[in-house]
Amino acid sequence: MTETTAANPELLQDQVASLLVQPLEAASVVLSSGPRIFDTSGVLRIPKLVSGATVGWVGESGLIPDDADVDFDELTLMPTDRKSIKTILRYSNELVRQSVIGIDAVLRARLVKDVSDALDTALLTGTGSSDSITGLLHQENVTQGGFVPEDPDYLLDAIGLLNAQEVMPNRWFINGSDFIRIRKVKESDTSNKYVLESDLTAGPTYRLFGIPVTVTNKLPEGTAILADMSNVAIARDVAPSVTVLTERYAEYDQVGLRVVTRYDLGLLHPEAVAVLVEPGS
Repeated sequence: MTETTAANPELLQDQVASLLVQPLEAASVVLSSGPRIFDTSGVLRIPKLVSGATVGWVGESGLIPDDADVDFDELTLMPTDRKSIKTILRYSNELVRQSVIGIDAVLRARLVKDVSDALDTALLTGTGSSDSITGLLHQENVTQGGFVPEDPDYLLDAIGLLNAQEVMPNRWFINGSDFIRIRKVKESDTSNKYVLESDLTAGPTYRLFGIPVTVTNKLPEGTAILADMSNVAIARDVAPSVTVLTERYAEYDQVGLRVVTRYDLGLLHPEAVAVLVEPGS
């Protein structure tokens, strides 16, 4: 009788690739798009000059009016009741010793990534409920506009709305499906060319009417944001950081990984952010 591998599976040596396939997910986008970041562990107050004085023309030897007035306000970030994003992951020491990959390093990186993603989603779409972050989508007094991906004129209208506020926008945030709908728009003539052509010499950066685009599915479909990111203020108490808890679960021969982060977001000028919504969304 000939011995075969099928008849003797217990004698075969398993091979496991030293690669852990991660899930498909959106990249972090808000912190990398140019907001103003302030490091603080306490309440941060940013003074704002709301309005300046009205001046006029005065002739030679004329009386100069002394009724000039300015109006001040302030933006408050990181109130004492602002909550953090926190999580703990437990794993056994046996898992570390028996794993074919450096599982402890993988778990640390994975946990930091998950916390960073939760933060990024909050910075974009957070509602501010339960003392959490109010994201760009739900900030008060922002500029409101329409959005129909198949009609690029709506994008120009959004730029016009901000230009009318003396704002020069420098970032689009657009859902992936909506961005493809925009890219599919073709000229109305017989050339059958796409309205928005990619610049092959500009690298992988997408631009719409000269403004960089961040494509992210952390925004709901049918919603886009156009902003001057220099008017977005982010207070950072602690970036996503890992603490290894070697003694907390010692009686179980386990290790804990704790990841904590705490941020807040506000707008120096709310009108410098335009939230665009497609009818019916």
